[in-house]
Amino acid sequence: MLASVPVQEHNRARADTVSARNNSFDGSKARMLKKAVLLGFLALSGMSHAADADFTLVNRTGYAINEVFISPTKKDNWGKDRLGSNQLLNGQARKFKFGDTKNCVQDIQVVFADDDSEVEWEGFNLCELNKITLRYNRKTREVSADSE
Repeated sequence: MLASVPVQEHNRARADTVSARNNSFDGSKARMLKKAVLLGFLALSGMSHAADADFTLVNRTGYAINEVFISPTKKDNWGKDRLGSNQLLNGQARKFKFGDTKNCVQDIQVVFADDDSEVEWEGFNLCELNKITLRYNRKTREVSADSE
């Protein structure tokens, strides 16, 4: 028990030394350090938010897809084909980049390879989803999707 008293006193003396060093730290340097830490945090949080908008599209429609378009919900501004010269075969998945985080809710339109028919799925919040599995019944023209 006697040995623990000097150790505690040593730790207290060491803490006082560290505290004295911290008190002598220049105030302007401390403010600059706080700003740098805050800016770094904001930059990283913005980058992770943008990456969160990317999503994986899984084709479970029963048909190969030739074209994929994404548009803000309820607008017919489909833009460019996101697949390019590729096809998304039934059962395949592909990751898509999405950076329009001001318009997170989007519709998806696909064009099938076998008959060039177009089908739309509406209202996906791409900022909150990681994976969308598209399903389609051509006989009933019913569309559905699973999302994660």
